[in-house]
Amino acid sequence: MSKILTLFGSRDEQEEDKQAPEKKAGLFERMKQAVVRTRENLSERIEEVVSVVPFGKEIDRDTLDMLEATLIGADLGTKTTGEVLEKLREKADRKQIANAAELKRLLKQEILNILSRANTPPVAAEEGDPEVILVVGVNGTGKTTSIGKLAQRLRDQNKTVLLAAADTFRAAAIEQLEVWGERTGTEVIKTKPGGDPSAVLFDALQAAKARNLDYVIVDTAGRLHTKTSLMEELSKMRRTAQRFIVGAPHETLLVLDGTTGQNGLQQAKLFTESAGVTGIILTKLDGTAKGGVVVAISRELGVPVRYVGVGEKVGDLLPFHPEEFVESLFA
Repeated sequence: MSKILTLFGSRDEQEEDKQAPEKKAGLFERMKQAVVRTRENLSERIEEVVSVVPFGKEIDRDTLDMLEATLIGADLGTKTTGEVLEKLREKADRKQIANAAELKRLLKQEILNILSRANTPPVAAEEGDPEVILVVGVNGTGKTTSIGKLAQRLRDQNKTVLLAAADTFRAAAIEQLEVWGERTGTEVIKTKPGGDPSAVLFDALQAAKARNLDYVIVDTAGRLHTKTSLMEELSKMRRTAQRFIVGAPHETLLVLDGTTGQNGLQQAKLFTESAGVTGIILTKLDGTAKGGVVVAISRELGVPVRYVGVGEKVGDLLPFHPEEFVESLFA
């Protein structure tokens, strides 16, 4: 059975959801709280827009045009907003949007469709091999912190995890990962600052194979180089991983700061082109009214969001479920 992480969480998480609906409800409530600012902006604006429609008259194209600034303000982006509104205008032309409730329902469905199209699972490791997860992203996005939180989630599922401190260009990054290793009870493989990142990965994979561990999570340098140098470094690490583990890395997660909005989307485009990103960890979702960037990422990059960060505590990394996210936006 694959241990691979999916958009809907690991298979262990899925089984837990079946056995503990109260836990699933708790995660939903936490997601609702994380997107409260985005939800307030969207809901309030929709009500304002609909309030100007004369009683008994269906919502038309002109009314929908008033929503454009609201969706862009939530950081869906111009392209995604245009796609969503065009679908709604088609329904308005057929007089299929009678009131605010129907408008919200249709808007929810269009957003869910976009998120679902990006729902592609990562490649699974072969039986007996560890899952290898590369984590990339610029400094300041919460990359190393997210690695620590992810390690804790996996350990809570009784998985064995090894951390590789392959961000060797910044001594503070190694030290920070060690702090998270101590906090979560996870061993960290490291070298001296300035060492070869691929050598660290080599040692970590050797150790994981020898000990039959479940996961190796690799912290990589948090720098925005030119595309060429970034590709060369990560390509070397990929070759190193593939020497030991078939299909590795099985997941390349990009950590993005949710408060940066469309600037974060530009980062995602660069890393997707250069690093082969297969999933997103969106941090600081609880600190922004621009949660719609999740939708923009999914639509413009075709890359799924795997996890969202909703706080500073070790347990504040939630698996991302499209249905729950959309329900949270309109709850």
